[in-house]
Amino acid sequence: MGDKTALVLLADGAEEMEAVITIDTLRRGGVTVTAAGLTGAGLVHCSRDVVIQPDAALDDAKTKGPYDAVVLPGGLKGAESLGKSATVKTILDEQQKAGRVIGAICAAPAVALTAHGIGEGKRMTCYPALKEKLLASGKHTFLEERVVVDGQLITSQGPGTAFDFGLALVEKLMGAEKKAAVAKAMLLN
Repeated sequence: MGDKTALVLLADGAEEMEAVITIDTLRRGGVTVTAAGLTGAGLVHCSRDVVIQPDAALDDAKTKGPYDAVVLPGGLKGAESLGKSATVKTILDEQQKAGRVIGAICAAPAVALTAHGIGEGKRMTCYPALKEKLLASGKHTFLEERVVVDGQLITSQGPGTAFDFGLALVEKLMGAEKKAAVAKAMLLN
């Protein structure tokens, strides 16, 4: 499968468990991850007062692409910021058109992906309380599952599904054997 890369988008208000667990799981799976701050390389203040230092500013990180996967953590405020960003829209549009992986968890599928018209016609999940927002466009199918994989789109429900989400991304990028090895090493079997 070669060297695989992922870009994880971080905005103030991101759900820290979803961000950190996903980044960590991908890195354990051998994926080169760049955590990119939406508004720069400065500290990102997450939804539960955890502070994360991005690897790079999104404007710098996007020039290093394309990435094999682009991942959006949830957290309502963070997802709203990602959903309003023209830069994020451009990255996601290019990712979708090229048939590369897009991952989104919690609020991000219903708030950010729908705002940018990503995943239309696809089966998706999101934080259950945001189901109606996801369905409002009339262009997505909601499934009440922890993780939904529809082609190159991977969505998940929330903090408690972050390991499943991260492992689904590892499997898509690195294969089932690597997913199994990472899960075993993290005692998730």
